[in-house]
Amino acid sequence: MSSNILKPIKTKLEKDRPYFWCTCGLSENQPLCDGKHKATELKPLNFTVDETKDYFLCGCKKTKKKPFCDGSHK
Repeated sequence: MSSNILKPIKTKLEKDRPYFWCTCGLSENQPLCDGKHKATELKPLNFTVDETKDYFLCGCKKTKKKPFCDGSHK
């Protein structure tokens, strides 16, 4: 797993829409998956949100609250 992003990524997400958070760090569409994980054994994390608003998604991939930033990048 590699990611050059060491900070949270502000992302507007829509209620009840399915999203796929990149777990491999290879996606060019960070923090969301673009299918590049297929060259690895990793799979994206499927998730939805309960409210349409801006969220801070993890860019460093070290969070314990996947897909949301928990400050692990500090």
